[in-house]
Amino acid sequence: MVSRRHVKIIATLGPSSSTPEGIRALIDAGADLFRINMSHADHETLRRLVGMIRNAEAAIARPIGILADLQGPKLRCGRFAGGKADLAVGARFRLDLDPAPGDATRVGLPHPEIFKALEPGSCLLLNDGKIRLRVTEAAEDHAATVVEVGGVLSDRKGVNVPDVVLPLSALSEKDRSDLSAALDAGVDWIALSFVQRPDDVAEARKAVGGQAGIMAKIEKPAALTHLDEIITLSDALMVARGDLGVELPIEQVPGWQKRITRACRRAGRPVVVATQMLESMIEAPVPTRAEVSDVSTAVFEGADAVMLSAESASGRYPVEAVTMMDRIGRTVETDPNYRAILDAQRTEPEATTPDAIMHAARLVTETLRIPAIVCYTNSGSTALRAARERPDAAILALTPRVETARRLRLAWGVTCVTTEDARDFDDMIERACRIAFKSGVARAGQRIVVTAGVPLGTPGATNLLRIAFVGGRSGSDSG
Repeated sequence: MVSRRHVKIIATLGPSSSTPEGIRALIDAGADLFRINMSHADHETLRRLVGMIRNAEAAIARPIGILADLQGPKLRCGRFAGGKADLAVGARFRLDLDPAPGDATRVGLPHPEIFKALEPGSCLLLNDGKIRLRVTEAAEDHAATVVEVGGVLSDRKGVNVPDVVLPLSALSEKDRSDLSAALDAGVDWIALSFVQRPDDVAEARKAVGGQAGIMAKIEKPAALTHLDEIITLSDALMVARGDLGVELPIEQVPGWQKRITRACRRAGRPVVVATQMLESMIEAPVPTRAEVSDVSTAVFEGADAVMLSAESASGRYPVEAVTMMDRIGRTVETDPNYRAILDAQRTEPEATTPDAIMHAARLVTETLRIPAIVCYTNSGSTALRAARERPDAAILALTPRVETARRLRLAWGVTCVTTEDARDFDDMIERACRIAFKSGVARAGQRIVVTAGVPLGTPGATNLLRIAFVGGRSGSDSG
């Protein structure tokens, strides 16, 4: 039951995998969570996918996490007469609110909020950064630009404004409708696109109302300016390298990936590395060597999860892609350098009783060669504190809430089991030993570390650490 791989795998569902058989195959290959991309899924598709995942979850008798990824505001240019225009380097090009078809001199941009934020010198990126414009004049209804990087621009291509904070909410009207549908369907995580500032996360948190975890996607350079505040307000982060690599000089993305990963670990927030991880496997049964190295880097850095997008959603080899992710994760985690890198990044615990307890739990497992930490948790915060320590021991989280168990599928190294609250102290120890034995993280005669809060069942009150022996009949002998 307990995975021998610490890093988690998120697989995006799509035409290649959105059947009960496809979902089960991805689970068997190693998927821990499933992403539903609301850019492509309507509400009926969302409900159907959630239903299939929950059926698979019941069949395997272990929790599976579901992430609904909101589209966010999509900024696009208008249409062209003939469907496209060739923009030459050095040419003058105008963007305006006129809906008339464009040509090589102008095109409509139906987003007045962009014009309000632009100023001379601002940069505009079109078609995923393939075309770059520099603003020479800005007004409330148009912008005059010069083409710095030219090319063919066709209808409705995306527009990015990397060096300006746009007066836009991260939640569009479509997002609010999709969010409501996702919460009604019972998803575990909401991925928030277009995050520019801490207020975007605060707004989403109010809308979610505690019904799901909020994962802020870092894809805008403006978010990097407020990274610490965004981490504090979020339940998890995603390094969305695709859009981030459009708006940021692409050579800066690896450095930011490392900084974001380490900042999240310091704060005890799960972090996901995403986009183009095994891109070639959309068409090929094996990845490139560079892609394997890329995934390995994320695992070496201690990312909580790595994510597949089109590879599992629309690619020809979705199961093979998840299998490859699993193989890379397992191989890296047995590399001699892996533990040294994780340990070198470890920071001192915060000055709170729960943090001190989980820090001590890791030290005890290292000193006594104990194979598992068993933590009782209601909200999941205790398990996340254990994951932040990145112990060499297994982390087994026991919770009475299936919602917590599903959400914790994202956290590094955490296996979650739903169980009733312990009746008393003796029941707590006996139950921990029994589940540790049945799950395979400890054998009869071995010791485990048990952490909990007293009074029992009090959220956020972790204040107890106990060493217990696993008995021959899967119970505890003494502690």
